[in-house]
Amino acid sequence: MHTIAFLQDLAAVMIVAGLVTILFHRFKQPVVLGYILAGFIIGPHTPPFSLITSEESINTLAEIGVILLMFSLGLEFSLRKLKKVGGTAVIAALLEILVMGWVGYELGRLFKWSNSDSLFLGAMLSMSSTTIIIKVLAELGRTKDSFAQLIFGILIIEDILGIVMIALLSGIATTGSLSAGTVGVTLGKLSVFLVVILVVGLITVPRLIGYVAKFKSNEMLLITTLGLCFGVSLLAAKVGYSVALGAFIIGAIIAEAREIHRIETLIEPVRDMFSAVFFVAIGLLIEPHMLMTHWMPILVITLAVVCCKVIACATGTFLGGYDSQTSLRVGMSVAQIGEFSFIIASLGVTLKVTSEFLYPIAVAVSAITTLLTPYLIRSADGVVVRFNRSAPRSLVHSMSLYTQWIGKLGHRSQPGLAAKLTRRWILQMALNVALMTGIFIAADYLARENPGWLKKLNWSEESVNTALWLVAVIMSLPLFIATSRKLGALGLLIAETRVTQAAAGERTAAIRSVVAQVIPIAGTAVLGFYVLVLTSALLPGLEVLMVLLLLVALVAWLLRRSFIKVYSQAQAALQETFAQPPPETQAEVMAVLPALFRDAHLETCEITSTSPAGGKLIHELKLRTLTGASIVGIERNGRSIINPSPDEELQCGDKVLLLGSSRQLEASCKILK
Repeated sequence: MHTIAFLQDLAAVMIVAGLVTILFHRFKQPVVLGYILAGFIIGPHTPPFSLITSEESINTLAEIGVILLMFSLGLEFSLRKLKKVGGTAVIAALLEILVMGWVGYELGRLFKWSNSDSLFLGAMLSMSSTTIIIKVLAELGRTKDSFAQLIFGILIIEDILGIVMIALLSGIATTGSLSAGTVGVTLGKLSVFLVVILVVGLITVPRLIGYVAKFKSNEMLLITTLGLCFGVSLLAAKVGYSVALGAFIIGAIIAEAREIHRIETLIEPVRDMFSAVFFVAIGLLIEPHMLMTHWMPILVITLAVVCCKVIACATGTFLGGYDSQTSLRVGMSVAQIGEFSFIIASLGVTLKVTSEFLYPIAVAVSAITTLLTPYLIRSADGVVVRFNRSAPRSLVHSMSLYTQWIGKLGHRSQPGLAAKLTRRWILQMALNVALMTGIFIAADYLARENPGWLKKLNWSEESVNTALWLVAVIMSLPLFIATSRKLGALGLLIAETRVTQAAAGERTAAIRSVVAQVIPIAGTAVLGFYVLVLTSALLPGLEVLMVLLLLVALVAWLLRRSFIKVYSQAQAALQETFAQPPPETQAEVMAVLPALFRDAHLETCEITSTSPAGGKLIHELKLRTLTGASIVGIERNGRSIINPSPDEELQCGDKVLLLGSSRQLEASCKILK
């Protein structure tokens, strides 16, 4: 019966959503609004009766929709782009959260709500809806615009800060106060989680995707990709973070793979189905009675969200160095609240520190601002034009001068070689320490959770802790040894560059020798003490500890060359991921072609059943070497493959797009036909 009920719910969602969205397409309205309206129509609060028997099942499917939407965002927004807009994104996100947190708290006090209700309202209003913005921008075809990339950066920073905010709100709600130590621990754990996932993922995932892609099976590639997506999302949930964060991170990692375009094509229909359920689920939450009861707070909060978010985010973007046009587009695109606000509202209800009316108000404000979002984004260009026309010339000129000044700050003189090496080594050592911390936190987690496979060993608690400590220490040895070596190199560099002949005189050599030795010894000692403190919960008795330390020292001495080799290979793999050119989208390729090949021509050549190129990989043909022409695109079964990988196999019926001179194209067609 449960299966029939679930099938009934899913059928109702899809049928009504399909009918409503057809009408919205017909009248050229955003499809997102159709999904929400469909949820409202079939919801439990809309007479005469509800078509949904189990909202829990629909909410589960909606969670999958959130995961896939965030995963798709990660695929489109690679880490290189996040680095490019990172500074401005941080400024805009921080300003938006601070302003909206204050506005929300003050509105709560204005309505005579309690301090707790006001505090949670401020947190709810500070977060924009990533999933809604992604969907609307995709419908409008604006996801590749420069302002959209900046919006994605702001949303990701917001989501990361939102996780910290949830942890802090939990602490405030349970203890009534907030300590600096709690904030530090929360930020530290989140940083370690992000570093470990990113570093390990960038080393392994692009190579795994490349290996799977060699089998030329779309099914295998799709299943592998979804496995990574849901696996990292589950890992994020297990360690106390949002599944959306895990999905975005793994999406951004997979975006560094050369097969990204095939993956996007395969993921798109799956994502669209589940994202539709997500937006229908929002519509299910709309309660007309609650709208009527609290219409005044809902109206005031909605106006505050739209106006204050536009101003705060546009101001933050402008302060980050972007022009007024881009800043206004960004501000008008983030003027809503969504899924993260629901999470914060649910937290207040769960902890029993907020009133019952707060959650329905959050749903109502989210629904209304979601309805407004497509129209705000569409009208952004018109607002920009009107602003440029009506704003005082002196103001426009001053804003332009500020943007130019910020741009010049980004092109300051580059630091010297010693400074570059120092920064690089410090960053590498920080990454090593973060990875080591992640290893020991994982060991401590296993000791506390004691999973079933560990219980089957029938060991005592002390034996389990000792074994986990030993395994964690040995796993971290490559990182420990690499950090010690970098401390030695840093000591030599500081000794040579900071201890000058003019300052030290005859004692220059002696002082340099002391500095070069003290830095690695002191740094290694501090690192060892940090490891002991970090693993204090797992440490065995003193006698056993001394024996284990001797064993670890022996392993480190005997296998030090192997550990150094493993670390070097991992470091080279990480550098290789970022050294290769980023995969290009179709729009980027077509934009670059005219500038690079002004004298070149494009020609299409079809692979027939008798063609010797059929069934061969592109690199096997050596077309560029033999003729000078390049394959820049393939049309296969109505699907376009832009900038295909050298490992792409040519199939019968493929229409190959060649780029080169007339002579090169003629020679290439002879080889392909």
